[in-house]
Order: sequence, then structure tokens, then C-alpha cells
Amino acid sequence: MKPPVPHRRWVLAATTALALIVGGLAIPVTRAAEAAPVGAGSYTTTPVGPLPSGCGAMSSNPRQFATANAPTGPIPTNDWWSSLLWKRTDCSFSEPLHAHPISYDTFGDGLGFSGNSTPAISGTATGVGEFHYPYVQDIRVGVAGLAAPLVKVDGWTDWTVSPHWSDGTRTMRATIGHGLPFAYFQTTGGNAQISTAGTPDVWSNSGATIGFRVNGHDYVGFAPSGASWTVASGRISSTLAGRGYFSVALLPPTSSATERAALAATYGQYAHAHVTGTQVSYAYNPATSGLTTTYAFTTTAREGTATQTVVSLYPHQWKSLSGSTAITPTYPSARGRMKVLTGVNQFRTAMKFQGILPELPAVGDGSGGDLSTLTGHLAATRANPMDQRGNDTYWTGKGLGRAARIAEIADQVNDTTTRDSALNAIRSTLTDWFTASSGKTSRVFYYDNTWGTLIGYPASYGSDQELNDHHFHYGYYIAAAATLAKFDPTWAATSRYGGMVDLLIRDANNYRRDDTRFPYLRDFDIYAGHDWASGHGSFGSGNNQESSSEGMNFASALIQWGQTTGDTAVRDAGVFLYTTQAAAIQEYWFDVSDQNFPAAFGHSTVGMVWGDGGAYATWFSAEPEMIQGINLLPVTGGHLYLGNNPAYVRTNYAELVRNNGGQPTVWQDILWQFQALGDPDAALANLRANPGYTPEEGESRAHTFHWIRNLAALGNVDTTVTGNHPLSAVFSRNGARTYVASNPTAAPITVTFSNGTTLSVGAGKTATTGAYTWSGGNAAGGVPPTTPTDPPPTDPPPTDPPPTTTPPPATGGPTRYLLPGGGLGAAGGAATTTVAAANGNHDGTPTNAQVFTATGLNLAYTGGQTTFDLFVDAGTAVGNGVQVRISYDLTGNGSWERVETLRYFATDPVPGYEHYTQNAGLSTATGTLGALSNGTVRVEVWSAIGNNPSTVGIGNQSVLRLPYS
Repeated sequence: MKPPVPHRRWVLAATTALALIVGGLAIPVTRAAEAAPVGAGSYTTTPVGPLPSGCGAMSSNPRQFATANAPTGPIPTNDWWSSLLWKRTDCSFSEPLHAHPISYDTFGDGLGFSGNSTPAISGTATGVGEFHYPYVQDIRVGVAGLAAPLVKVDGWTDWTVSPHWSDGTRTMRATIGHGLPFAYFQTTGGNAQISTAGTPDVWSNSGATIGFRVNGHDYVGFAPSGASWTVASGRISSTLAGRGYFSVALLPPTSSATERAALAATYGQYAHAHVTGTQVSYAYNPATSGLTTTYAFTTTAREGTATQTVVSLYPHQWKSLSGSTAITPTYPSARGRMKVLTGVNQFRTAMKFQGILPELPAVGDGSGGDLSTLTGHLAATRANPMDQRGNDTYWTGKGLGRAARIAEIADQVNDTTTRDSALNAIRSTLTDWFTASSGKTSRVFYYDNTWGTLIGYPASYGSDQELNDHHFHYGYYIAAAATLAKFDPTWAATSRYGGMVDLLIRDANNYRRDDTRFPYLRDFDIYAGHDWASGHGSFGSGNNQESSSEGMNFASALIQWGQTTGDTAVRDAGVFLYTTQAAAIQEYWFDVSDQNFPAAFGHSTVGMVWGDGGAYATWFSAEPEMIQGINLLPVTGGHLYLGNNPAYVRTNYAELVRNNGGQPTVWQDILWQFQALGDPDAALANLRANPGYTPEEGESRAHTFHWIRNLAALGNVDTTVTGNHPLSAVFSRNGARTYVASNPTAAPITVTFSNGTTLSVGAGKTATTGAYTWSGGNAAGGVPPTTPTDPPPTDPPPTDPPPTTTPPPATGGPTRYLLPGGGLGAAGGAATTTVAAANGNHDGTPTNAQVFTATGLNLAYTGGQTTFDLFVDAGTAVGNGVQVRISYDLTGNGSWERVETLRYFATDPVPGYEHYTQNAGLSTATGTLGALSNGTVRVEVWSAIGNNPSTVGIGNQSVLRLPYS
């Protein structure tokens, strides 16, 4: 195979194309845009540059290799199996498909299996090196006489795919997937046939089951009951008793024949419960900073009554497994040992989201000489805050990222001139890209309905023709938009340019299954736990990704955008991507526990992860600084995960120095900022000793100084404590903790940390407590100038002080229980009520709500806040979220003077009550509280998300405490 064309390079190149060939006609690629409006923004539906292409004369039709049974809508790209559907190097068949624990390949006569457990290692321990578990065929499964001219795709789910063969007489459909030790088959027109590499060592052949060894790997074939297997001339075949289905499983390595036989018998219980669907669901609970992810399997019983299956888990999964116990032995794989679960139809992981920040707080450079140094660096960026090195989507993104960091830092130290310069650059650039005016052919986004994708032009590094790197490029745009939204919420409104930001999010990683414009989570491999960069994945080693950190830039951008704009669905999708991928990066890019890389590989990190291995290398450079630095940039407050293990940071940096033959000489700022997460004092010394360093293309001296100087004050990331707000973090230095939280909204908040520490954060501010105390600039206090098309946002209405008049005599107390029949009063007997399933997204909108009301209240307002404790339980249901809204009619005249909608509470799938409290935080609040005079209080409880009902304990259980006396 020819060497792959790099999809990322760190040199600037012009994109040039003369014409687009569609249906044999040459169409100029500079056609004027036809705008489709999205709020005040727009995209074009007319091609303005090269489009995605595949193999053969129908290369512009991505469905030529899908059957009529395949799901409708946009095709998935950027997956582990993408070369099966998007053929680039072979117009008939795929490149190897590395599913783990099995790798597959497709041929005219069937599906090849490789259980290769021996790594191929090349290079050196101090230079470029790679390890791969390449496809080495053990067996090929097909139908006798099958000679299909090509293989198509008959279906796909979240982490499975179903290739399909037909030669007009015989057909075969297989289902394969991540983590599945089974491959499932349905055939017509001939006997099932398993061809082996050499003579198979048959160790069991009894009835419908045959066990055999090839190349040191044990396989078991399971035919329908009543069928048998015959062995002749290196081929194993079965008539399948005329029933046309079977399965083949790879067993884990075993130490004895007895153990092997026992595993075969266990697997046999589930051999005919064919996996026909897979789906992920996730729930983020801000109150506990917990992320629960459920991986569910749908099976079809071809015979028998079994509905469960056998699965193997990657290290990032089994290390966070919740409610199940994996068994041994394990499978070897390119990702380390995979542990096995038998007899399951789902498993669940529980992880902690550690929190992110828009930027580090200015606890170390907020005064004195360091402040003077910082403001000098900031002033130097004022005339050109983006310092853009190219006009394409990637280099524009890098410039936007640079400007966003400058704006955040300048605001903290009250340098409003520099802040406004950076925000104006972000606003004008994004507004330009988000506007597809007539005749515009550059700095524009184009939506292609055929491929289901949004492409920015000028494109770069294959983001157009190969759909590479969309999450890399667009993450910068979204992150910059999140910064701008904090200061200019009007610009970010859906009616203005927020809709275009959402389109970028959905293109790279669509978080809505019901959105048919884009595939679900395009760039994110749900089961593997990380992104893939290549759209087509047509390499012998499978798909690949270098810059895991730019993938994390996308995920953290979603968290910030969602939190700033109040879009909890986007925020929660970002938390899922971020938390899952942070765990995967620690395992597969860094191998922090030193368990996953082959021992002879000799490196503590890789620059690239491949489907079948990893490489201490990049597409663009052999310099150790770039090999290691590509998984560190951009350095932002969304990249604190890099410091979750300070000891590993020091190990990684030490390898860099060793392989480089000394301290870094390029990308020094990126590497020192990483070093600061493990040894901040050393990083600060390196920075001060090398004032003439050359900044990396997306960096500024201001940000580098700010980052390193403040980590020298804050210390290391403290992962033992989490906050109940996504924009929060904890640091520890010499035993003293600093708690940090950022509030991008227009109302003050209180953040509670898992050890009980609380932190009040003003509107638009960053606050710290513990070892240091500091508050940053207020977004609402200094909105920068806007463009003529964007009127300046108005300040929120002033909050009226509580009335000082004496209310009528009190009626009842401020503590109220949710009662049967819809009342709010004194505690009654224990009871329950059912909250109907959402069956959609009703976040913020009461739908089929249970309503509880108290009327005729005469109470004095104390100036506090509403508190509550609702007993909620979703049983074993996955993905439910209960939400509450509390409304106050102060005079009983039918007008609600104060309405508080809390963020929904994501229930766990474990039977037993959970406590939904005000710590979930306000989603929205309108109006002000005052004395209740014949007033009314109403509580509405409904399902914001989830397809199953939930239970609420009432009577003497769920309680509401009013801020009254």
C-alpha cells in the first residue's frame, strides 16, 4: 500500500483546485454561495471547493457501498470500520478492521479473522518507534463457493457493523464489533465454511460445536442445534441443518485444556443470542460531579432463550466498571488487556468529571512586578490578538484560540483595552465565517446533504475531501465562541450566531440522535473512548489520531459553550466526551500505569494511536518536542486532565529531555506549560531563563507566562476533591488547597466542593478560596463594542430589594412536604407518585408534570434561597433526569413574580432513592422574591430526559423549605 497522505501538517500551504467533476461535468469550485439562514448567520448549499470522494466512478456517492437495508440518513465516517463503507484504496473490499479483541478483513469469499497477540515493534527507545498488532490471518469464514465482487454494509449501530456479501447465488451477512469475541453470521445458498491458515488443531468436535487452534489462537464454531461440523483439507464446514445461521468466537488465551473447555461451554450458552444492536447512554450529575455511562447490547435469539452475551472491556472501561465484575483470563490487544463479562446485556462505568476552567486564576501574577510583566505581554498582542498564520479552517481556529486566551487573561487583570481588542477580533472573524453572503467563496461553511457534513472553506489537511479533523478545527471556533458568549450573550443567542456554533458542534460530534443532518458522534469512537481523525480510515493499521489534546479542546469547548448559554444537552455531551476521553488518553496515549504498551516498545508516550497499535511519531515531524507536544496543545483551562498524575508529567518530560538530548528547543512554551502541571517551579525557572524563546504558532507570551506563573502559586491539580459546578477545579501546594470556580452567567452562584468547602462566585467572575483569594473582572461590567449588526447587549434588570412592609400574620410554616393529591403542607404518611417518561428532551419545559401547590400563604421573606430535598428513583432505568420548577405568586393574583427552574437531576440506574437538592443549581430564574400575602407556591416535577418513568417519594419524604419565616 502506498504511504498514506498526511492529514495534518505544520507547514502552510495554499489549497488550489480548478474544477469539481460531478457526473462528468466540470463545475468551477468558486461558484457563488447560496445562503441558508441560521439566525443572523448562514451557510451555503452550493459547493465552493473540493468535496469528499471515494473509490471508482461513483466516488461522490457514499451510499454505493451500502445495501438497501442500511440505516437511512447521513453515513457515519471517522470510525474504526469506515474503510468498509468509504473505500479509498480498494474499490471492492475494506482495509483491515481492528475491532479488538479480533481484527478482521474482507475478501470476495468471506471474512478474515486475526487474533494476533504478538506485537511488531520497530524503531528505537530514544527515537521514532512504533508498535503494531498487524492483521495476520488465522481463519476466513464464508459460504462454500462464495465469490462476491465486493462487500457492502448492511447495517451499523454504535460500535458494531454488518458487512454483506452476495454473488447472485450465495449471500452472507456478518455482524462484528468492538469488544465482541463473537462474530455472527447469516447465510444462504451453501454450506458455512471456515478456512484455516494451515491445518487446524481440532481439540473438540461434538455436535453443533467445534473447537480448534490456529496460529496459537483458539476458536469455537457454533452451528444450530442438530447440525454438525466436518473437517477436510484445512476447511471446516457445516450444512447448518438448513437453518442459515452460526457464530464463531475467539477464546482468551488459557493455561490448560480444562480451562479452555470451560470457557467454550460458557461462551456456548450465548452463541445463538446474536448481537443485533448496541447503544450508549450517559448521565452527568453536577451535584456529585459523576458521569455514569451505560453500554447496552440488543440480542436476537436465533434459537433457545438466552438474551445475554459475552463482551470484553478496554482498560478505561474495566478500571471504572460499576455494578459488575469482570472475569479472567483476559484478551491481549493493541490497547492492553481486555477483561471479559459473560451473561450480560449491558455494563456500566462510573467516572468522576474533574472540572475545567476557562482560564487559570491570576493568583500569582495579579499584582507587583509579575503583573507588570503580564500586562506588558498583553499590550504586545493588542494590535494582532489572533496572529493568524493561515486563512483555512485550522489556522483560523488556532488564531481564535490564541485570542480567546488573551481575552480571558486580560479580563482577569482588568486590561479592558486588550480584552476588547481580542473579543472584537473573535467577533468579527466568527461573524465573517458564519455568514454565507451572495458571491462569497472563502471563509464560509458549506453543508453537503449527500455526505451529511458541514465543511469550512478554505479547508486544510483533508477536512474537505477526506472529512479529516473536523473536531480539531471546529473545537477552536466553539471555544472562542464560548468566551465571546460570556461577554456578549446577544451575539451568542440562537437568533443571532449561536445556531451556527451548534451546527459546528453537530457536524463534528452530533449529540442528538434525532438530528438526521449529521451522524451521531461522528468523530468519537464510543466504545474505544476516543476520537479518530481520518474520515475514511483506509489504512492497513486502521484509523488513527495524533492530537488527543485537540480532541479534548473540542470536548471542553462544548462544556463551556453549554454552561455559558444554558444548553445542558451540549454541556452534558461535552462532559461525556471529555471524561471518557481523558481516561482513554491516560491509558492509550500515555500509559500512565505502564500496563498497556508492549514492554519492548521503550516509550512512555505515543504521538499517534492507530487501530492496531501506536507510534512515537507524527505525520509531520520526527522531533521529540513535536511528537510529545502534539498531544499537549493547545494548553487551556480545559486541559487540566494533563496534570491529573503529576508524577507521570515528570516521567513524560524526562523522556522528552532524554530523547531530545537536552531541554526542548522548539515548542518550548507548550512543553514548559505541560511541565508546570507536574513541576511548576522547574517550569517557571525554564521560562525565566529563556526569555527569547519562539512562541508556538497558537500561543502568546502572555498566556505562557500567566499559565506557568499561576501554577507555581497554585501547585498541582488535586483530583481528590471535585466541585458541583463544571467550571471548577482544585489545586494543592504544600498541603494548602486552592478552590477555583468560574461563573460565566449574569447571576451569582455558590459552588460546593465534595469536602464541604463552599465558594461564592459573582456574576461573570472567577473566584478562588483557600490558599489564595481573588476575583476577576465582571463580564456584565464591561461589554466591548459590537459590530453595527450586533446591538450591544442590555444589562439585566435591576433586582428590587425585598419589601420592608410587615406581612399579614403567618399561615403555616416555611417547611412543606409534597403530599398525595398535589398539596404542599405538613408531613403525611409515606407514599409515592410516578413521574411520566420524557420520551424526548424537555429540559426547562414542564411536560406531564406532577404539580404540588400551597395557597393562602402569609410569610415574611428572610432573604435566603429556596431549598429542597426530593426523593427520586428511576429504578434500573438508564438515562432518566427529573427536573423541578418552583413558582411564587406573592399576592395570589395569578401572576408568578418569581420562577426558579433547577437543572435536572440525572438519576442512576440502581434501585433506591437518591436526593435531588438545590445543589443541582439554577438553570433559569426570573423575577424577585418578597413577602407572601395570601400568596401561592407551586412545585412542578417532570422528566426532562429519559424513556422510562421515575418515582418520587412524597408524604413524609420530599420536602420544600421556603426562604420565609
